[in-house]
Amino acid sequence: MARVVVKDLSKTYSNQILAVDRVNIEIADKEFVVLVGPSGCGKSTTLRMIAGLESVTSGTIEIDGQVVNDVPAKNRDIAMVFQNYALYPHMSVYDNLAFGLKLRHFPKKEVERRVFEASEILGLSDRLKRKPKELSGGERQRVAVGRAIVRKPKVFLFDEPLSNLDAKLRVQMRNELQKLHKRLQATMIYVTHDQIEALTLGDRIVVMRDAVIQQIADPVSLYESPANKFVAGFIGSPPANFLRGKITSKNGDFFFSDGRMALKILKQHSERLRPYLEREITMGIRPEDIYDKLFAQDASEDFTMTATVELVEPMGSEIYLYFSAGRNNFIVRVGNQDTATVNQDLQLVFDMSKALFFDPDTESTI
Repeated sequence: MARVVVKDLSKTYSNQILAVDRVNIEIADKEFVVLVGPSGCGKSTTLRMIAGLESVTSGTIEIDGQVVNDVPAKNRDIAMVFQNYALYPHMSVYDNLAFGLKLRHFPKKEVERRVFEASEILGLSDRLKRKPKELSGGERQRVAVGRAIVRKPKVFLFDEPLSNLDAKLRVQMRNELQKLHKRLQATMIYVTHDQIEALTLGDRIVVMRDAVIQQIADPVSLYESPANKFVAGFIGSPPANFLRGKITSKNGDFFFSDGRMALKILKQHSERLRPYLEREITMGIRPEDIYDKLFAQDASEDFTMTATVELVEPMGSEIYLYFSAGRNNFIVRVGNQDTATVNQDLQLVFDMSKALFFDPDTESTI
C-alpha cells in the first residue's frame, strides 16, 4: 500500500471556473480518508486528479513518494470504484472480475486465484456465473469493489459508490467497506456528500466547500470542535442550531442574549468572548445538547429558557422538536418518552459546556 501526499493542488477549467483551490492533504499508508462536502465543492475533482482522470492546473500529487502528475492513470497503480458500477452486462461476474487482469496478461492460474480470493472476501462465490442483470444493487456494487480488489493496487479510490443504493443497502455496504478496509489494510480515499457515511467510515475526514478545504480531522474532533460555522452545520444530523444574539455582562458574568432570553456563558468560554462584548454573535448548539427541563429539573435558571413547540417529528426511538423563540428557530432531540405537543411552551435547558461561538464576520469558531 502507499502514502498519498497532495500539495497545493488546484484545478481551473478553461472557462476560468476554479474547481479546486490549493488543496493540501497527507494520507498515511493504510489510512481511510473521506472527502465530504456539498455538490460542486471540488471533492470528486480532487479524487479524479489523484486517479489521473483530470489534469492538474498546479500543485503536485505523490503516491508512494513518486510525483505522478504526468503519469498516465493506468500506470499509477490505483483502482477506482464509481457510482454507476460500470459492469459489462454481457459478462458473468467471474469475467467482470477477471477482465482487467486478462488485459494485463496475468497467468490464468493467478487470475483464478485472485478472482476466487476477492469473491470469497465479498461473499460472491456463489454468484460467479451470473450476469449483472441477475444481481441486486448491493451485489453489483460488490462486484465493482471486487474488480478493484483483484488488482491489489497501492490505493483504492471510491467516488460516491453507494449513492445508487437504497437506505438499508447503504448501511449494509458501509459495514462491508469498513470490514474490507480492516481486512485488506489498504490506503483508501472515499468521496461522498453524505456526512453519515463520512463519520462512520473515515479515519479522518476532509470537509470541503467552494473548492477549499474547511477542516481535516478525525470524526469525533470534527463533531466536537468544528473549525467554523459551515463545518458545524454540515456535520451532524440534525445539524447544529445557530442562534443570533449579543454577548452581555452582568455582575462579572457573561451571557448570550437575544433580548428575550439570556443564557449564562461558562468561564471556559468567557475570556475568548471578551472582545465580542455587546457585539452581535452567533452561538451554535447541537439538538442533543438541549433538554426538556422536565427531565433535567436540577438545572440552573441561568441555563434555561422558554420556547414554543412549532412541530413534533417522531423518529421512532427519539423525537425532534422544532421551536420558535423570538427571532431564533431551533431543533431539540429528545427521547420518545417526551410528551410535548404543538403550541406548547416548554422550559428548555442548554448545556452551555457544549456551546460553540462563531465570529460574525469570518464565521470561524472563536
